[in-house]
Amino acid sequence: MSFPKDFLWGGSISAAQIEGAWNEGGKSPVSVDYCTAGSTTGRREIWYLDQNGQKAHKMWEPVDELPEGCQYQLFDDLHYTNHVASDFYHHYQEDLALMHEMGYTTFNTSISWARIMPYGIKGGVNQEGVEFYRHVFTLAREYGMDPVITLYKYDEPVSLNEQHGGWRNRAMIDEFVEFARVCFTEYKDLVNKWMTFNEINIIMPQTDTPLETAKRNIIYLHNQLVAAAKATIVAHEIDANLKVGAMICGNMNYPLTPDPLDALATYERFQDFFGYSADTQMRGYYPPYAKRIWAQYGKPEITQEDKDILMKGKSDFLGFSYYASGIVTTHEIESDDTTGGNVLGTIKNPYLERNEWGWQIDPVGFKHFLHIINDRYNAPLFDVENGIGLIETEDEDGVCHDPARIAYHKAHIQCMKEAVEEGVNLFGYTTWGCIDLVSAGTGQMDKKYGFVYVDMDDQGNGDLHRSRKDSFYWYQKVIKSNGEDLD
Repeated sequence: MSFPKDFLWGGSISAAQIEGAWNEGGKSPVSVDYCTAGSTTGRREIWYLDQNGQKAHKMWEPVDELPEGCQYQLFDDLHYTNHVASDFYHHYQEDLALMHEMGYTTFNTSISWARIMPYGIKGGVNQEGVEFYRHVFTLAREYGMDPVITLYKYDEPVSLNEQHGGWRNRAMIDEFVEFARVCFTEYKDLVNKWMTFNEINIIMPQTDTPLETAKRNIIYLHNQLVAAAKATIVAHEIDANLKVGAMICGNMNYPLTPDPLDALATYERFQDFFGYSADTQMRGYYPPYAKRIWAQYGKPEITQEDKDILMKGKSDFLGFSYYASGIVTTHEIESDDTTGGNVLGTIKNPYLERNEWGWQIDPVGFKHFLHIINDRYNAPLFDVENGIGLIETEDEDGVCHDPARIAYHKAHIQCMKEAVEEGVNLFGYTTWGCIDLVSAGTGQMDKKYGFVYVDMDDQGNGDLHRSRKDSFYWYQKVIKSNGEDLD
């Protein structure tokens, strides 16, 4: 058998993208509660009142704040896809039963901070929210799943942005750590594997990031890295058996040409986007090349206490996402030669196919990436997100036939299998997202990711019924064979 007998198979979802019930159960608003599916930008859009009290919108960012003098506002003429999403809040028993039917031995979701501590430390703990997740995790355990749970996925309560001004303020560190402490304490008997910040590197500056935004994000990221390390320390104090991992957005790129400058730029892209965060969380200190990044964007204030926390709060394992690969060059290119990607736009690769959003499908790159991070960190690895977004509906027979999804996962699991056979220390694989949900990037419900179809579209049409796609039965067979039967 290529995969270990205890290899974890499952799928990933997240609170803000699947739960719905945005104002139920004591939950307070998060920024995506004011977002719609992207219509003018192609990305999720956040709507608000501007300085003059007029309706305004902009592209939503993973760490979001409104322009100065603006305020959050809901508008009656807009449809907010995550208000209902897939309504996991009311359907979790049905959804977990479907995961169990597929044979899941794990599943990943995030806990909504706004359900547990809706108004931060000063507002106290919302017991109704605590009990909701206790029911979810208890049922998962009864179904034989070993959950791997994420604390944060870009959904701090809006109330904390209003109190502290967001992650620019170090007060957010204490807010997050207290939220984490509550979760570790309440669920330590149900969850023994945690991740702090989902794709924490998602806000790293890119070549087209405005300088002021880049400087801001470096500060935000430092505060999140310290908060993650401090929460890891707390988890180990509560129960030494708890394992707490990092979760980094995967980054696999190739140089466009044999030009040595392209090769250097490609490696620097890996350092900047992936290594800066992963090295810090896995090794306990900022890497030496951080000096190059700080020279460009400014160095955050790093106290001796911060350094001590980062070292003491190193992550126990490395979680990551992988969807697609890209190309880097120092040469001029035509705009027609570019395509979309997960956060990072890129240059078209003539050897790869692309999905409808331009993401380049590269299972061999997945294998390559697994080897790179396995060699670099020598730590247990966990693939948290791997999947493909497709526009899908049920056919006349009531079934969503999704051969493209099966082909995508078949190729990626085959390459993952080869990597494990070659020595990569991977302990689990959860597909994104196992049940259809709101896309984080575009805010769409029309963009489907799951093995389970959810009847809901971007305009709010649908009755939320669930149905098994063809891929449901295919993945069921993969899990039952522990990754051996991929046909």
